[in-house]
Amino acid sequence: MHDPLFAERPGRNVIQIREVATQMSNMEQDRWSRVKGRLRSTVGEDVYSSWFARMDLESVQGESVHLSVPTRFLKSWIQAHYAERVLACWQAELPDVHRIDLTVRSAMRCAAPAKEPAVATDPRRVEPGDGRPHADLKTTATTPVSASHDALGGSPLDPRLTFASFVTGRSNTLAYAAARQVAEGRRGDAVMFNPLYIHAGVGLGKTHLLQAVTWAGNAGNERKVLYLTAEKFMYGFVAALKSQTALAFKEALRGIDVLVIDDLQFLQGKSTQAEFCHTLNALIDAGRQVVIAADRPPSDLESLDDRVRSRLAGGLVVEMGSLGEELRLGILKSRVEAARVHHASFDVPEPVLDYLAKAITHNGRDLEGAINRLLAHSKLNAQPVTLEMAEREVRDLIRPQEPKRIKIEDIQRVVARQYNVSRSDLLSSRRTANVVRPRQVAMYLAKTLTLRSLPEIGRRFGGRDHTTVLHAVRKIEALVSKDATLSDEVELLKRQLQE
Repeated sequence: MHDPLFAERPGRNVIQIREVATQMSNMEQDRWSRVKGRLRSTVGEDVYSSWFARMDLESVQGESVHLSVPTRFLKSWIQAHYAERVLACWQAELPDVHRIDLTVRSAMRCAAPAKEPAVATDPRRVEPGDGRPHADLKTTATTPVSASHDALGGSPLDPRLTFASFVTGRSNTLAYAAARQVAEGRRGDAVMFNPLYIHAGVGLGKTHLLQAVTWAGNAGNERKVLYLTAEKFMYGFVAALKSQTALAFKEALRGIDVLVIDDLQFLQGKSTQAEFCHTLNALIDAGRQVVIAADRPPSDLESLDDRVRSRLAGGLVVEMGSLGEELRLGILKSRVEAARVHHASFDVPEPVLDYLAKAITHNGRDLEGAINRLLAHSKLNAQPVTLEMAEREVRDLIRPQEPKRIKIEDIQRVVARQYNVSRSDLLSSRRTANVVRPRQVAMYLAKTLTLRSLPEIGRRFGGRDHTTVLHAVRKIEALVSKDATLSDEVELLKRQLQE
């Protein structure tokens, strides 16, 4: 059914920040910031990060607001679930707005480096990786690498997302090293870890690493490396079924040397998941490499079949943590350096960079957005960047500190250490007193400190029934109310987990 709130419009190339700066007034930028703030407050931080963090304002024309998102999946989901809310947030700022025009922006397909540069160690020379098109590049001819990748039906690649432009720090060094090793492998080499599974929150560089693997792996023309978003995999499979070419689709995928799948958490549909599972098994069994990224570990992808989760967990699972202050500062400096390629006079003083690195803590996408805003403001008003300007321009990017996300694995590890038992003891069927009490405490903490359901907690504690978890929770609740020693122990464990 046609949604009158959203008009269909053909996709177009990404507008570069230099053009945005000339087309969008300061008033529109401020209004867009307020709308995003309203939207974030309306839907909550988690929903906003999942569905709206990559939405950009293109223009405001009469009664229509033109917005864009990077994928068709995001567009269809927002249209189906959040049309009224987006429109309401805009009408709070502009009552005359009666339509939201949502389009899918195309990633730039421009020249990749002819040769992969050496890995940069100076953070001022490299760039953040958040999967978004960057502002200061001009579109040039497609290279043989991207042409061959496109011919395989891959998702669009951003030529800036290479290993040389990836900022490394303590939180992402292991993921970077593992991705680099995969990319440098040759046909016939033994596969060291398969699949390589990288998970992280929004804007921490997952897409950057996966596209870097694709660029570097295809550069030697020896292996076929295919990068697909989960959305593109779904559309490809459904289209193949409709056109009765499913067999050819399967054979094409299984002929790939390295299959790279991004945003696996969006993979939906039983038949699609089953086909993904078959493809995954076929590639791994044939000694082909699979690289996957998602926003959570395999065990937390509850919508996926147990067989898929088990196969994913059987490889190397690497988490990319939050960006430390030093890494954030390196990303900011790299963005300034990149902007200077086309805006030689652009300068951000050290105190401003230090302020941004301390104040913007969530992800690399916000850091990049901050530099883009300073660039636009400086060019439009012909004014130097100052600390006062920065505080004013990025105020909506400074979010309250969120409580630490506690994982069941962390709870099991901390409880096992506190009670001098092993994690395997907590997951085992042993019923001795020195194991039963720590296990019950761990289950109680899992229920009170995480959002996991009772069945999920039971599954993570050795496949126990949800009634066992419920009994443990009620048992500890009753004991802490009258056993001061146990109450102190539980509070100590909570503090350790929340630090």
